[in-house]
Amino acid sequence: MADPADTQDIETKAVDVAFQQTSSKGSDYRTWFRGEHTNFNPKLDQLMAADGAGEFVLSGWLPDAPLIDKSTQITAFGSCFAANISNWLSERNFRVLNKAEDAARAYVVTMGEGMVNSFVIRQQFEWAWENKVFEQALWHGYKAEEYGYDEAVRLETKRIFDETEVFILTFGLSEVWYDEITGNVFWRTIPKDSYDPTRHKFRLSTVEENRDNIRAIYDLIRKYRPDAKIIVTLSPVPLIATFREVSCITANSVSKATLRVAVDEVFRDVRDEGHLFYWPSYELVTDVFRSPYKADRRHVRPVVLNYIMRLFETAWCRDREVTDTELLEAWVRAHVAAGNLPDELQRILAKRKPYPLNKFLKDAVFHEDDKADAAIHALLGELLEAWRLERKQSETDASPDITATAAE
Repeated sequence: MADPADTQDIETKAVDVAFQQTSSKGSDYRTWFRGEHTNFNPKLDQLMAADGAGEFVLSGWLPDAPLIDKSTQITAFGSCFAANISNWLSERNFRVLNKAEDAARAYVVTMGEGMVNSFVIRQQFEWAWENKVFEQALWHGYKAEEYGYDEAVRLETKRIFDETEVFILTFGLSEVWYDEITGNVFWRTIPKDSYDPTRHKFRLSTVEENRDNIRAIYDLIRKYRPDAKIIVTLSPVPLIATFREVSCITANSVSKATLRVAVDEVFRDVRDEGHLFYWPSYELVTDVFRSPYKADRRHVRPVVLNYIMRLFETAWCRDREVTDTELLEAWVRAHVAAGNLPDELQRILAKRKPYPLNKFLKDAVFHEDDKADAAIHALLGELLEAWRLERKQSETDASPDITATAAE
């Protein structure tokens, strides 16, 4: 028989235990604990909203305030998608150092969009800042011409890095060609005239290797440019071919996933330091739009790319030139180009007149799902209202100032 004192102690302890008091019929009832942060995968009606990309793709990845203004010195290189960012910002008169004429000799300029793996991007930082010279010719141009370790080029690269306030680095793939003897990784494949089957090999690099490379790049920037910010992106451009004995489509999935995990691991390690950021261009292209690529299934449609660049400028640039109406219109145009909205809208978008759009919306059915259809109508309704306000403002600006005329 239990001691009465022990029984009393058990009863006292039981009072402190919190039990769920909700009923399974109540609206607040949940079967599973969901933690502090629960972000659901959006349904189509949610994603198609005017702020769908911001709420369901960019959420959690942006700084508290934009980092870039017209005086900020930027360097962007890596995979070919980096060139899109460089060109866009340069054309909008932002200071992209690797677009300046005096920077033309640096390999991050001449071959900046051809440095597609994390090994070669790391090599450029180690060479420029720590004067690390590799034992063999690893860097070759598009015509297989050899790029050496010219000291003048190194110093030019160092100057660019030394002046950079925001680095934008785009990683493209994790498949690499390497020298089995030295372990060094090439920019791309090996020129036919130099290929030696006894030592030149191909492999898929690991998450750990890419994580170490990205962390090493981050640490070098923090060492030599401690106040600089780093924006990392994953190129949405897929492999043109794989050297693995599997289909290119499936190999591309692994190649991108390897890099995406590596980036995320480094980001989680250092995010509290406030210097590393991720721009989800990869997810914007592959998860938001139905058919975002040209017929070659590699290059992003210009209209989709135009929207992503406008969104980038809106998110990252204090001196942005993109208006809310322009961003909304670009969002709609991108959905039309990617097949999410009917082609007939292209003609209406080209005219930018409220009446044709209003007429089109009256009888249009965009989706079999009622909520998705309503969301698309709401999105285009916002654009219609924006055009109306724009036209009204234009008419107001064009009309004479009655007060001023009367005074005269």
